[in-house]
Amino acid sequence: MRKTETGRSAYHWDTLPAIPDEKGFAGSFAGVSNGALLVAGGSNFPGSGTPWNGGVKTWYDKVFVLEDANGGWKEAGKLPQPLGYGVSITTDDGLLCIGGSNAEGHYADVFLLRWKNGALETVPFPPLPFPLANSCGAMAGKKIYVAGGLRSPGSMDAASDFFLLDLSASPEKLHWQQLPTWPGAPRMLAVAGVSGESFFIFSGAGLENGARSYLTDAWRYSPADGWKPCAPMPAPTVAAPTPAATDEQGTIRIFGGDNGADAANAATLRERHPGFSDSIYVYNPEQDAWSPGGRIPTEHLADAAAQPDKSLWAPVTTPLTRWNGLLVMPGGEVRPGTRTPRVRTAE
Repeated sequence: MRKTETGRSAYHWDTLPAIPDEKGFAGSFAGVSNGALLVAGGSNFPGSGTPWNGGVKTWYDKVFVLEDANGGWKEAGKLPQPLGYGVSITTDDGLLCIGGSNAEGHYADVFLLRWKNGALETVPFPPLPFPLANSCGAMAGKKIYVAGGLRSPGSMDAASDFFLLDLSASPEKLHWQQLPTWPGAPRMLAVAGVSGESFFIFSGAGLENGARSYLTDAWRYSPADGWKPCAPMPAPTVAAPTPAATDEQGTIRIFGGDNGADAANAATLRERHPGFSDSIYVYNPEQDAWSPGGRIPTEHLADAAAQPDKSLWAPVTTPLTRWNGLLVMPGGEVRPGTRTPRVRTAE
């Protein structure tokens, strides 16, 4: 483990070894297979490093593996193609990668990454009915749910698609089912969560005729009762690490996200962007109530350009996964156009 962090929350914050890339990646897939942590794909802006400095967004196919928290990452293999911004689900059999995008478009592909005997295996799964990127998803029991996103890079409207893959089915009957959508607005970059057999969708960005909106509504789906509204969130949490963390009591915690406070000025702020929200929100499904859960330690400064280590700002567009008792947030975006190779943990 690396240097211990302290912060204004009930968590002990720390870091794992940084992903071996100078800039890091946003939109990676991440999860666990046979006790090893996998991080795969994602994008960054090589060279000048930001879109306004001429950087061109580039997607990657590298798969990294970390077998020991005190060891180092090694390159384990490659994805079928450069890919990012899909849904990451850790199953009993490995990391399931669902959908995503690259410079060529959006994908319906689904495949399992399995780390076995020091080698990476890629196992194809039934594809989604439609290409989707910037979706969210989570697994309740053996049921994998995927919600929202964008069907194509040029989409002017967010998707309201809601799909189920039941892993308890026999291999020959394994397929995606399209379920009734939630009653709220279509959205992308939402946060998924589970508690018991219920699936939740929190916040996200609405997109209608190309206009983005920051949402605070939340919805609960159960196989028995369908969709029901939840108490609205205290603030938007767009692109927060997903799926959200659920504890043994079924309480759900959401870490950070883009609350939209600086969205209108992002193009002019550029390197002076103060970063995304560091708030932690706690949702109790039994009480249908939200409460503050502290903050992600970031040591923000009023003068963002003077911040000595921006790599430890609160990340967005990154998965959240559990590994060896830790909540892991690998890489991500710490302000518009800027990635981090740092891997943050909370326990």
